[in-house]
Amino acid sequence: MKVGVLTGGGDCPGLNAVIRSVVRKGIQEYAFDFVGLRDGWLGVLQGNVVPLDISSVRGILPRGGTILGSSRTNPLKHEDGLRRMQDTLAAHDVDALIVIGGEDTLGVATELSRQGIDLVGVPKTIDNDVSGTDYTFGFDTAVGVATEAIDRLHTTAESHMRTLVVEVMGRHSGWIALHAGVAGGANVILIPERPFDIEQVCKWVESRFKINYAPIVVVAEGAVPKEGQMILKDRTVDEFGHVRLSGIGEWLAQEISERTGTDARTTVLGHVQRGGTPSHFDRWLATRYGLHAVDAVKDGDFGKMVALHGTRIVRLPLAEATAQTKKVDPSLYDEFQVFFG
Repeated sequence: MKVGVLTGGGDCPGLNAVIRSVVRKGIQEYAFDFVGLRDGWLGVLQGNVVPLDISSVRGILPRGGTILGSSRTNPLKHEDGLRRMQDTLAAHDVDALIVIGGEDTLGVATELSRQGIDLVGVPKTIDNDVSGTDYTFGFDTAVGVATEAIDRLHTTAESHMRTLVVEVMGRHSGWIALHAGVAGGANVILIPERPFDIEQVCKWVESRFKINYAPIVVVAEGAVPKEGQMILKDRTVDEFGHVRLSGIGEWLAQEISERTGTDARTTVLGHVQRGGTPSHFDRWLATRYGLHAVDAVKDGDFGKMVALHGTRIVRLPLAEATAQTKKVDPSLYDEFQVFFG
């Protein structure tokens, strides 16, 4: 059997760990042949295929990013996209795909599965917003990066007695903001699931200054004020219809400064959350996902996604996993309100 592997959407730490475990187990235990599809779905559209063997995945476990490249290509938006992908797979004798991606990449995989293409999904995203799995790999590393940044910002905020607003990733879900904000001792945490009251935010900020303490505000890029709409610097969209987020941090700092009469600055962590060496947990989880994904291919159990439930790796239908975005439960967010202000 020849198996194709692709990584789509935004990169994240741990992608190479999946590729490595898929290829090593597939070759050593099942005698599969492997090829990589370059740059996600774009490689399937364009027929950009490279061989994968054990030597090509040696030494990649600690590397961030993906040796196969990635893109935010939606092949279903391209003319004759389905036929072109089928032609690529047929031309290279690819029998099945292992698709490593987040909600958009796996959404495409779900549709292709309906169209008869044999594939297995692996959930990745720093946002941890794929349904059906407790955790996606990449999330732990991103939270670690954001937490360290918050720790460092505390000292400079206190030196100048100013508010520092830390904008982290999270389009629809506030998992990074909540985890990193709590771990880093932030005084305000704002997430997309809970529209915020700017007046309340300013009250929390002022309460910290009253005790001679400089506040840290952590905000997910997709957070929105109760009165108004999402704050954006750029309204262009990608092939999945997503706008490029960022802007809420600068808006918040300006509002806080004007309403409280104190200095406020913004730090946008952006793509630093995606890059660099994966944490031990992400290496461990990504490796397990890869091992179980290639098992699913061997079993012919297609149209499934591997997922973490507790400590077990399970398989569930892709259609179920991509039906909705996994968001922060408001009750979980409310548990930490005692630390605000």
